[in-house]
Amino acid sequence: MSVAATQPIPVAPRYQANLTGGSLKVAESRVVAGLMLQGGGPKEWRKAIQTDNLLQARSPGTAERIGRLIRDRLAPMPPEILLLIRDGAGDVATHAVLAAAIRHSSLLGDFMDFVLRDQYRRFSEALTYKLWEDYLEECRGRDPEMPQWSDSTVRRLRSSVFQILAQAGFVQDTRTLALRRPHIAVQVIACLKLNREDYVLRCITVGS
Repeated sequence: MSVAATQPIPVAPRYQANLTGGSLKVAESRVVAGLMLQGGGPKEWRKAIQTDNLLQARSPGTAERIGRLIRDRLAPMPPEILLLIRDGAGDVATHAVLAAAIRHSSLLGDFMDFVLRDQYRRFSEALTYKLWEDYLEECRGRDPEMPQWSDSTVRRLRSSVFQILAQAGFVQDTRTLALRRPHIAVQVIACLKLNREDYVLRCITVGS
């Protein structure tokens, strides 16, 4: 057996900065979900994203960055969720994209599962920045391999999480952060149950 074969396989940190790209981007996610369902290869992807600029980005580089972010987010999801993203109206598509975002980012999912759930239980009126700061400390306790992020990255991550919660209806807006309890689209709930996405289901129904 070679020395290389005996080396342990590195385990990715549970918490990563894969949310700094911003919000749910539902409109763009519809486009990417459609491309994924079509099953084209790299050539078709490059034509749609960079040449045809289906994401309506300002430059080919920006289009590729946004497209890759969304594709990575949607990749683990079953085709049924992709169909809801592509064809679903209003909250259906939004909640389907949220499900993908939770599946893609434990930083978002655990914030909903631990922090948001606790605030609902306490009948709190709004989220606070302090809750985010405390949450990151708790994350480091759960995952010692969590990267040491700069202050600017921490702020971007916080902004992305709160913006996602606002878009999905869990908070009224990113200014007041007033808590709300959205009714998650039944089509999304059914699809998550069918595919045994228990973690995503637990997080997305935290306000129920």
